[in-house]
Amino acid sequence: MKDINDFIDPTASTSSKKIKLAERPEDLSGKIIGMIDNTKEQANVILEALGRQLRERFDVAKVIINRKEHYSKPAPDKMIEDMSREVDVAIAALGG
Repeated sequence: MKDINDFIDPTASTSSKKIKLAERPEDLSGKIIGMIDNTKEQANVILEALGRQLRERFDVAKVIINRKEHYSKPAPDKMIEDMSREVDVAIAALGG
């Protein structure tokens, strides 16, 4: 059985590097949530709906959605770095 802290990076590289999961906040109230749109069909619609629900149901202060250049490319390092400074919680999301 895999440990919950095991994480497989879904990018196309063959790295076997394990990444420790970040601490989860106990509450989302007042937090800034960041999401990365992978550019696949309907990803933007799904993320916008999720953002609305997070604001309404969990009192999230703000939702920031960044869109990757193309679904087959990883998010640019600058996008990840900027997001890490701006948000309290990040969600990488997939469209259909």
